[in-house]
Amino acid sequence: MIISVIGGEVCAPDALTAAETVGRELALRGTTVLCGGRGGVMEAACRGARSAGGHTIGILPGRNALESPPNKWVEFPLYTGLGFARNTMVVLSGEAVIAVSGAYGTLSEIAFALIHNVPIVGIDTWDFAYEGHESERIIRESDPVKAAALAVSLAEGRRTPAETRDV
Repeated sequence: MIISVIGGEVCAPDALTAAETVGRELALRGTTVLCGGRGGVMEAACRGARSAGGHTIGILPGRNALESPPNKWVEFPLYTGLGFARNTMVVLSGEAVIAVSGAYGTLSEIAFALIHNVPIVGIDTWDFAYEGHESERIIRESDPVKAAALAVSLAEGRRTPAETRDV
């Protein structure tokens, strides 16, 4: 199972702590962490996952490591040359998304998750007050341990019976 963790490169220390906990908890549940591969929340989530023996994938904006050096905790870097357009890949490659804090790049990833009906759990992230928007589709959770468990549960709920037999 792959869970995408999204969030800003520049963020508060509590967001970094939450992201690291999320990464560790996902790894302890046998889940691969996928992110944008850079710093901030992405680095913290990868660090947490690797500290628990988990695997990490970074989908990077540049064409190579010189243009887009991955954080040192990314095990499998994927270079796209797509800039922010890679955000679609980050979201659609995961079976669920956990958003921790974040700026405008995170906002675009949240939008892609909502458009494509990818389950999303939010820890202190964007909120919407826009008529016609179903704000409850972003499931709010302040505890990163519970957020990881919830994301895994939501991802499992998306699997077909044949996929669950192979796990």
